[in-house]
Amino acid sequence: AKSKEQQLELIPRLQVLARSSPTDKTIFVSRLQELGEVVAVTGDGTNDGPALKMSDVGFSMGITGTEVAKEASDIILMDDNFNSIVKALKWGRAVNDSVRKFLQFQLTVNITAVFLSFLSAVLSDDNESVLTAVQLLWVNLIMDTLAALALATEPPTDDLVNRGPTSKTASLINYRMWKMIIGEAAFQIIINLTLLNIGYKIFHLDENNKHDREVMRTIIFNTFVFLQVFNEINCRRIDDTVNVFRNIFNNHIFIIIQIVVIAGQVLIIQFCGIAFGTVPLNWYQWLVTVLIGFLSIPVGLIIRLIPNSCLPESIVDEEYKRKVTKERMLWEKGIDDVKTQLKVYSVLRKKKDRINAGSRKNSFDSTSGLGRNKFANFVNATMH
Repeated sequence: AKSKEQQLELIPRLQVLARSSPTDKTIFVSRLQELGEVVAVTGDGTNDGPALKMSDVGFSMGITGTEVAKEASDIILMDDNFNSIVKALKWGRAVNDSVRKFLQFQLTVNITAVFLSFLSAVLSDDNESVLTAVQLLWVNLIMDTLAALALATEPPTDDLVNRGPTSKTASLINYRMWKMIIGEAAFQIIINLTLLNIGYKIFHLDENNKHDREVMRTIIFNTFVFLQVFNEINCRRIDDTVNVFRNIFNNHIFIIIQIVVIAGQVLIIQFCGIAFGTVPLNWYQWLVTVLIGFLSIPVGLIIRLIPNSCLPESIVDEEYKRKVTKERMLWEKGIDDVKTQLKVYSVLRKKKDRINAGSRKNSFDSTSGLGRNKFANFVNATMH
């Protein structure tokens, strides 16, 4: 019954709408969407159809729900259990996070591979990239197929619903992800270019020897791959959480794929030299390349610890901002409770005054035979 302006003013503070009609539900959904909200609606009756159809996400009951409600909804709860909504929320957020994790990893590998291939070709005497085409195909297999399976198969956890909802206008690649992408890519490019220039001295190789040059190219390729292997662990977290190993053993597919990639890299280096243009490495060269690759994890930790205070909160924080905060709602509720109590007290006081006034009048009428002065003294004595 309220005007549109009154509805828009009331809705941000509204928490429970009891005994609402289907029309109220439809108006409520439309007003929320006008305010820029993402609206989810549950329903099981035919009258809930318009609200379910209008909402961004509609949940209907699979057992007790009518066909109209099922047709109008987006998700059907097969067990009519509201806990299934929480599961849907977990999986929705898990899928969104998985896409972000994969993008963070893929962009890091792409930037590093492109820069390394281009700069190594420019700096070399024969204008040849340090990474061959077949080696890049193996890196592409790691980057596209295996990494997607590893990062997209992590099961949802309760941490996903403990955080606030993401803003409707939030970017798919946020500031924290760009910070990690650029930082890790810069670190990997510097490491590989350093090995390309002074790697012969570090590993005691002769730059003029053909075999030693092939060994150096193999070392750079092996280092590049293990940088991606350990950076994939970094990409399990897309926020500023320090512990990237948390719940890692809950994702068995991630561990299996990591083992497959490492085993494949060992086979390529030690036994597939003809196809991939590599030569076998000794234990010292293997140890050094793996340790250099492991540096991706502490570097990622340092990048996460970089403070975000220098940037506007609108860029760093992508969580949904309520139009009316919970604290303000509680404060206003407390004020309304005090006002209600004062009104009740005022009404009771007025009623008491009217009762007292009526009792005095009746007493005065019943004592008409007495003198007025005697009755006044009697009333004053009684009141005291």
